[in-house]
Amino acid sequence: MWKEYIKGFRNHLLLEKSLSGNTADAYVHDVELLTRWLEDNEKNIQPAKITYQDLSAFITYIHQIGFTPTSQARITSGIRNFFAYCMLEEIISDDPSALLETPRLQRRLPDFLTVEEIEKILNAIDVSTPEGARNKAIIETMYSCGLRVSEVTGLLISGVYFEEGFIRVTGKGDKERIVPIGHEALKYIGIYLKEVRPKGKIAHGYEDVLFLNKFGKSLSRVMIFLIIKDLAEKALIKKKISPHTFRHSFATHLVEGGADLRAVQQMLGHESITTTEIYTHLDKEYLRETVFKYHPAYHH
Repeated sequence: MWKEYIKGFRNHLLLEKSLSGNTADAYVHDVELLTRWLEDNEKNIQPAKITYQDLSAFITYIHQIGFTPTSQARITSGIRNFFAYCMLEEIISDDPSALLETPRLQRRLPDFLTVEEIEKILNAIDVSTPEGARNKAIIETMYSCGLRVSEVTGLLISGVYFEEGFIRVTGKGDKERIVPIGHEALKYIGIYLKEVRPKGKIAHGYEDVLFLNKFGKSLSRVMIFLIIKDLAEKALIKKKISPHTFRHSFATHLVEGGADLRAVQQMLGHESITTTEIYTHLDKEYLRETVFKYHPAYHH
């Protein structure tokens, strides 16, 4: 029976919730962890018979076997989603997961870069080489638009509106959004398109892909990660940075500058405003940490 429920749940996530295959698989995996735990504990019961105590014991178990708080929170969320689906389909009449506590996540301040540090990274690029000219365009675009890595690698030439100063981005779950892009980023995209890209290889089927690797195909996420790591080292930046750091920096600088949260949410392509709200907390948290660190009154 569980197999049927899980299959229905996966379809519900893909079709009703428009989640990506990867996200749906992750949720399904969470429910499978639960079913395995039930089997191991010889509780061969249907969803309708599961109690809050069972779920609570399961969460304690994943904690004991060493899942990190972040993973525990994700698994809890997967389980909650599953029981919400069971309620919807009237497989159960009471939701045993309603009172499940998500482990308190230490919202770690994601490392973000100051404006000066971003300048340093951009200045570390040698634009006299074809790769450098391309990388300058990539990083200017990532910081200017707060893009996810997959969004950068998926950018199309036909999605760059030079006159209007916008780019068209395909985000999570194939949702499109239009994002403003700054002059500098457009300038370097223009240079790359005119002077560099035509001289390199362009593989069949990649004619409209904006940023290409030396084989004339899309860049991989790993490649972008390595480019950034290398530049951070050149710029002597000690923070742990990844492509996502630029997205965080973009959002943090906007929120610190007093930008409207709804606007930031739209630009980042966040499904829900709560995801964007971390940046307001980041802001306060960061201010508090800075005060504690540097203010003489706190150092007795």
